[in-house]
Amino acid sequence: MSAGAGDPLSPAARQLCDAMAAGFPGPGDTAALRAAAVPGPRGPEVAAVYDTGAADVPVRVYDPAPGAAGRPLVVFLHGGGWVMCGPDTHDALCRRLAAASGAVVVSADYRLAPEHPWPAAPDDALAVLLWARSEAGALGCDPDRVVVAGDSSGGNLAAVTALRAPGLLAGQLLFYPPLDASMAAESVEAYATGYFHTAAHMAWYWDCYGGDPAHPHVSPLRASLAELAGMPRTLIVLADCDVLRDEGLAYARRLGAAGVDCAVQLHPGVFHGFLGLPLPAGATALAAAADWVAAT
Repeated sequence: MSAGAGDPLSPAARQLCDAMAAGFPGPGDTAALRAAAVPGPRGPEVAAVYDTGAADVPVRVYDPAPGAAGRPLVVFLHGGGWVMCGPDTHDALCRRLAAASGAVVVSADYRLAPEHPWPAAPDDALAVLLWARSEAGALGCDPDRVVVAGDSSGGNLAAVTALRAPGLLAGQLLFYPPLDASMAAESVEAYATGYFHTAAHMAWYWDCYGGDPAHPHVSPLRASLAELAGMPRTLIVLADCDVLRDEGLAYARRLGAAGVDCAVQLHPGVFHGFLGLPLPAGATALAAAADWVAAT
């Protein structure tokens, strides 16, 4: 698709979208997709960045102010359809979030599908959260200011982690998350092709990931209001031109119905993954998310 009258993407977003889609493998080739998932430009300098282990899960820690105390702590779960990416591909995003919020960010290198299908990734995510809370004081953070965050499939893992750990989180920060394996929302059809992240890719990611599509620890949108009532303060950041847009909006409505403090930021003219792209909306969304974390 090319830019033109009636295109919902901004001209800058359309140019990026078409360039990215042209070199991105189709669904079905795990090796090619993983090879295509390379880090972008390096993010800002952070005072201390180091790799360590959280239980049996490798993590990368970003500490913008070593020696400080009482800060928020963010457990970050990367996107990539549960099948690709890792701390390296999301290094710049974690650096930006740590630098802008003042929080310590712990990026989890969870196991990937299809070699490790559900529930491997959510089990790893929960293990990292429990480790982070236990180590919060040593990391200069407040254990009552822990936030779980993630983009795309990592947003799904963040939502699932919040469901599995009621009372242990001060917030959940979800960037354009997949929340319903049925893929029945209207935006799936509206943006199925032509917006980089296709419906066919999403369906294949779900198939690789596995699990019962009706289980709330696979599809958080299926959680009951009673389960959702235990969720922490929530911020959901969405792209308007995204197959996952309506799932995010529906989840926000469900959280609101359950009495959860939930805010939504819907960014027009951009597509899935915009947070890490050189677009004004990405900078705006990151700054707002950092302020939200800092206020936790």
